Amino acid sequence: MNDHGSIALVSDLRKMGITDARVLAAMERTPREEFVEKPFETSAYENTALPIACGQTISQPYIVAFATQALEVEPKHRVLELGTGSGYQAAILSPLCRMVYTIERHKPLLVQAEARFKKLGLNNIVTRHADGLKGWADVGPFDRIILSAAVTEVPQILINQLKPNGILVAPVGQTTTSASISQSLTKMIRNETGVTRQSLIPVMFVPMIEGLPNDPRNSDERGNR
Repeated sequence: MNDHGSIALVSDLRKMGITDARVLAAMERTPREEFVEKPFETSAYENTALPIACGQTISQPYIVAFATQALEVEPKHRVLELGTGSGYQAAILSPLCRMVYTIERHKPLLVQAEARFKKLGLNNIVTRHADGLKGWADVGPFDRIILSAAVTEVPQILINQLKPNGILVAPVGQTTTSASISQSLTKMIRNETGVTRQSLIPVMFVPMIEGLPNDPRNSDERGNR
C-alpha cells in the first residue's frame, strides 16, 4: 500500500469537507491501487475516476467519501450496494458496518472484486451477480442502500427494502447520454409517513441499466462504480 499516497488523499478529502473520522480512516486504510488496472496504478491516489474492466470506472475518491459520509453508517448496520464495479466502495464500507451486500451485473467485474475482497481479508462482504435495480429482497431489509449509477427516479422496490429510518443515497436525474446531464446525489430517509429527500451535490454518473449484459434489450453497457 502507498502510505504516502493514502495520507495525502485523506488530507485532500479533509480540505474538501469530509469530516467523518471513520470514513476518513477507511479511505486511508484501503489500498486503492488494488482496485485499479495496472496501467493506472501510479494514479491510484489522485482524486479522479479511472477506467476499469468492462468499460466501467472506479469513482473519484471524493465522491466515494462524500456518499459514504452521507449514508451515516453505524457499526451494526447491514448495507446494500448496487453496482460492485471494482469493489472499492464495498471495501470502504466494510470496516464501517456489520455486513455489506453488493450486486454487480458484469460477471467478470464481480469475479475480480471477489478476489480483491479475499486478498484483503474483507470477510463481511457478500456478493451477487444480478440486476441491481431489483435490490436483494431475500436478505433485506437494509439499514442503508447506496447506488453507484444514476436513475431518473429511485425505484419503489428499493425503498421498500429500507428499514424504518433507513437511508438511501443515489445519483438521481437525467440518464441520457447528453453533455448536459443534470443529476444530484440524493439522500432519502424512509420514515413513518413516507420518504424525505435531500439533494446534496451535483454529480454526473452514467445510467444504471436494467437486466444483465447478455440481455439483447440493453444497448448501453457503460457504468460508473
